[in-house]
Amino acid sequence: MTRTDPTRIPELMSRDRGLLDALLDATVLAHVAFVTADGTPGVLPTAAIRWGDELLVHGSTGSRWMRLAAGAPAVVSIAVVDGVTVARSAFESSLLYRSAVLFGSFRRLEAQEKARALAAVTDRLIPGRVAEVRGSTPRELAATMVLAMPIREWSLRVSDDWAEDPEHDVAGDAWAGQVRFGDRPATVLGAPDLRAGIPVPLSVQDLRARH
Repeated sequence: MTRTDPTRIPELMSRDRGLLDALLDATVLAHVAFVTADGTPGVLPTAAIRWGDELLVHGSTGSRWMRLAAGAPAVVSIAVVDGVTVARSAFESSLLYRSAVLFGSFRRLEAQEKARALAAVTDRLIPGRVAEVRGSTPRELAATMVLAMPIREWSLRVSDDWAEDPEHDVAGDAWAGQVRFGDRPATVLGAPDLRAGIPVPLSVQDLRARH
């Protein structure tokens, strides 16, 4: 048995790479697990995006965890909660979710590949923003570390079904169904030190419209 084989509720598992990509493209929050220099485990939340067949994370070159993760075995966990399955009993109630665990190691990007990756991260967070702002300076690039993990070994689970209530509960008076979480409304706030007369850029307007 490999570490991506299901040990429980195998019907929730999927090998569909398209579903995995859809999950990775639906959120930018990931948790990266690694082993520290003294052998103790560590896990940290960070922004992560899919860049073709790799997963990108970035941060300061002074980041201890990123230096530890570069070239070492790592595990990345990503999940999205889509709603709640409301059963006729507390026991059968559950979350509607998509979750993935990716195994591998990160490589450190340098030079032009790093600059392209950072542009991809910026446009993933705010589509179209790269064209609206100045490019990174050599000093800023030198202060930033970008790591990439190939998307090769992964496990995906999708819970998107109705409650499996037993017959005696179905015959009762309790309500059952689903509560689906939609997009949260977006609020755009200008910075306190923003000079008067500077309009909201198109990238931010589009991002607000999408949410």
